[in-house]
Amino acid sequence: MSTSPEPIHRNADRASSDVLCPAAPPLVSIATPRKKLVRRTDRDYSQQLRLGFQLAFLALNVWIGVQFYQWVRWAETEGVTPTVARPAGIEGWLPIAGLMQFKYVLLTGEVPRIHPAGFFLFTAFLLMSFLLRKSFCGWLCPVGTLSEYLWKLGRSTFRRNFALPRWLDLGLRSLKYLLLGFFAYAVFSMSAAAIAEFLTTPYGLIVDVRMLNFFRYLGGTAAFVILGLIVASIFVQNFWCRYLCPYGALMGIAALLSPLRITRREPACIDCAKCAKVCPAALPVDKLVQIRSAECTGCLECIAVCPAKDALVLAAPGKRAVPAWSMAAGIAIIFFGLVGYAKLTRRWDTQLPKQVYFQLVPTAGEQQHPAPGE
Repeated sequence: MSTSPEPIHRNADRASSDVLCPAAPPLVSIATPRKKLVRRTDRDYSQQLRLGFQLAFLALNVWIGVQFYQWVRWAETEGVTPTVARPAGIEGWLPIAGLMQFKYVLLTGEVPRIHPAGFFLFTAFLLMSFLLRKSFCGWLCPVGTLSEYLWKLGRSTFRRNFALPRWLDLGLRSLKYLLLGFFAYAVFSMSAAAIAEFLTTPYGLIVDVRMLNFFRYLGGTAAFVILGLIVASIFVQNFWCRYLCPYGALMGIAALLSPLRITRREPACIDCAKCAKVCPAALPVDKLVQIRSAECTGCLECIAVCPAKDALVLAAPGKRAVPAWSMAAGIAIIFFGLVGYAKLTRRWDTQLPKQVYFQLVPTAGEQQHPAPGE
C-alpha cells in the first residue's frame, strides 16, 4: 500500500517559501524617547512681581477715580464741597485723546497745554509695549487685571473656560483692529491745528467729566452691555482684551517690534505642554521656537510654570535670557521716569481757571462733540 506524497510536497513548498519570503517580524511600537528632565533649581518670582504691579496700579486708579469724582462734585457745586485738586492721571483713561496729543507732538514738537498728562501716559504705555512686549496689558492695565481674574474665577468655579471655534475666534479678534483702524483714521486725518482747536473746545476741555458721567448715569442699554461683557469674561479667557479692546490692539502692534521674545530652547524642552495650557492668549508656546504674536502680553506665566531648566526664557537679541525682575524694573523706570519728567517740567497738569470748570462741568452732558471743520 502506497502513501500519498502530497504532504511531503506541501511541506517542501512551505519551506522554500519561507526562505524566499521570510515571515514578517511581530509589530513593535517605536515610541519617541522621552527627554530627560533637568529640573529648575531657581525659584520664579515673576507672578508675584506681576501681581504686585497689577494690584498697585489698580489701587492707584481707584484712588484717582475717587479723587476725580470729588473734584467733579467740587466743580458742580462751584466750590461748596471741600476743595480737592484735579488728578491729571485720569487722562490715562482717554486713549483717543492721548493718540491725538501724540500726533500733535510729532507734528509740532510741543506738548499740548490741555490734558498733557494724557500724552505722557500714552507715550509711556506705548514705549513699554515696544521695549517690553505688550507689558502694559499684562502688568498694568486695570481693565486687563479685572478681565484676567474674571476668567480665573470662571475656571476655578466651573473648572474650565470655553474656547471658541477657530473660525469664530479669528473673526472676533479682527474687531479690535477694525476699531483701532477707525479711531486711527479719524485722528490721523486731523491736522495739528485741528487737534489744538478740538482740545480747546468746551467738549475737549471736559471730555474726562463726560466719561465719568457715563458711569454715574448709566443707562439700561449700557448696563446690559457691561454686564454681558462681565459674564463673557468669566467664561471666555480675556474676552474684552482678546476681541474688542482697540488700545490693546495698538499695544500689540507696537509689541511686534519689541526686541524681547519668549523663546523655547528645544534641547532642554521636555514637551510637557504646560506652557501652552497656562497661556492667557492661548498661544502654542510648546510648538514654536519664538513667540512673535501680537497677542503675547509678556505676562511670563509660561516661563513660571515650565519645570525644565533654561527650556523657556524671555530672550533679548543674541538669545540672552532676561530675568523677570528686569521686566518689572523696566516698566517702573518707564512709567515713573516719564511721569516724573512731566511733573518736574510742569507739563503734567492742565492749568485752567476754576471759573472755566464752574461753568462747564455742571453742563458737561450738554456739550456736543464738535463736527469736523467747526
